[in-house]
Amino acid sequence: QVQLAESGGGLVQAGGSLRLSCAASGRTFSVYVMGWFRQAPGKEREFVARINWSYGSTYYADSVKGRFTIARDNAKNTAYLQMNSLKPEDTAVYYCAAKRTPDSPYDNWGQGTQVTVSS
Repeated sequence: QVQLAESGGGLVQAGGSLRLSCAASGRTFSVYVMGWFRQAPGKEREFVARINWSYGSTYYADSVKGRFTIARDNAKNTAYLQMNSLKPEDTAVYYCAAKRTPDSPYDNWGQGTQVTVSS
């Protein structure tokens, strides 16, 4: 099992920036990909970005491409989501999640951190 803990959420004005962190503990050697997801009130959870834990390759949802950057620090077992040019529609609870193989589901999730962007 991998335990994940997000931090860094908060209230920010439109156009501002936030950096989320996701600290991993436990069987971190088993992590293949770390992803960020978000869920806004009344909406389904959606994919935001992911990073290959070993190689650092990244992939983004179209809605955040060019504004958000995912990164990781293997020595600290921590993933980051740098969010710039934030919009009110980015308001959501943000979750990090981990998967162990390319074909496995995301089966380890953090508790989430609230991001609120005011207009």
